Amino acid sequence: MHDAPERVFLLSPAHCGGRRAQLLLNEAAEFPLAQRIRSSEGAPLGEVFSFLSGLYFRGKLTYARRFGRRIDGRPHTLVITANRGLMPPEAPVGISDLCDFGTVDIAADEHRYRAPLARDAAAIANNRRPSRMPPVVLLGSIATGKYVDVLLEVLGEHLLFPSAFVGRGDMSRGAILLRAAREGTELDYQPVAGAVRSGRRAPRIEDS
Repeated sequence: MHDAPERVFLLSPAHCGGRRAQLLLNEAAEFPLAQRIRSSEGAPLGEVFSFLSGLYFRGKLTYARRFGRRIDGRPHTLVITANRGLMPPEAPVGISDLCDFGTVDIAADEHRYRAPLARDAAAIANNRRPSRMPPVVLLGSIATGKYVDVLLEVLGEHLLFPSAFVGRGDMSRGAILLRAAREGTELDYQPVAGAVRSGRRAPRIEDS
C-alpha cells in the first residue's frame, strides 16, 4: 500500500461501435474475451474497453489501479459509460450491454448519456462531507465538452486532469500513463475549471 493522497479516477470510455467491437459481437469469434462476453457471467468492463480502445484505455486503467485506493470502502476508479453513468472496471458486461453502449451518442446534450453521468457524479460528491471531498481526476480529453460540461457542473473545483495531457493525442496519453505507472511516478494535476483545454502539439513520448 502506497501513501498517495486519496483521489477518485474517472476513465473516459472506449468507442463501442467500431471494428474491434464488431469482432466481439461476431458470434463466430472464438478468442477468449469474445467467448467470455457471450457467456452468462460476462467479462469485466475494464477488460472489454481495453480491448476496444487498446493502448489508451489500457494506460488509463493501469495508471488508476497503480495510484488509486479505496476511499471509505468505495471504488477509487470508475469508468464513464454511454448510458449507465459511472461503473467500476470490474463490473461484468455482456453482449447486450455492449450493444446498448453503442446506441447512445456520448454528447453533453444527449439526455440518455448526461443524466446517468450527472447522477453518479453527484453521488461521489454527496457521499462525502465537503471538507473531505477528494480530488476527482478525469483521465480523458478535456478539449471538448462531452465529459467536462457534465462533470464540472457537479464537481466544480474538485475536478482535475493531468496537465501532461494538453496537446497530446490518445496514443501519446496512453504511453505517458503506462510509463508513469511503471515508474511509480504520479503525474501532476490541475483543475479543469479555467484550464487551457488544448494547446500546441506536445513532443512525442518515446516508450523506453
